[in-house]
Amino acid sequence: MIAVDTNLLVYSHHAESLNHETATEVLRPLFERKEPCAVPWPCIHEFIGVVTNKKIFSTPSTLSEAFRFVKSLMGAPCMQFLSESPGYYEKLRTLVTSSKVTGPRIHDARIAALCLHHGVRELWTADRDFLSFPQLKVRNPLVTP
Repeated sequence: MIAVDTNLLVYSHHAESLNHETATEVLRPLFERKEPCAVPWPCIHEFIGVVTNKKIFSTPSTLSEAFRFVKSLMGAPCMQFLSESPGYYEKLRTLVTSSKVTGPRIHDARIAALCLHHGVRELWTADRDFLSFPQLKVRNPLVTP
């Protein structure tokens, strides 16, 4: 299963984003296929906060637009949303301890731990900070290998 990080969701949603077209091109086929794909719930929360932020976009999305985008994700035939469940705490503790991340980087560890906890084989993101977690395969689909 492939999971998608916040930044790719933001790029594909917001036309003002530098990578808007490319992100839309790579995510559309992922979300339309029948094989499972996922988004961690913390990425949904972060997505809503980012796209509606006036300090980030000159024309931020309205809450209605942001929630409409999330609703469209929910309608994707393959989509799963990853949340904490029994066993997650141990995965988070092990991941944070081994990577030695602290402070704001705990948010990234939470996403990585959710992915690992749910058997995600690859996280698609443009955020290089996830390379701190070698247990999780990370790929930036916006760049050609």
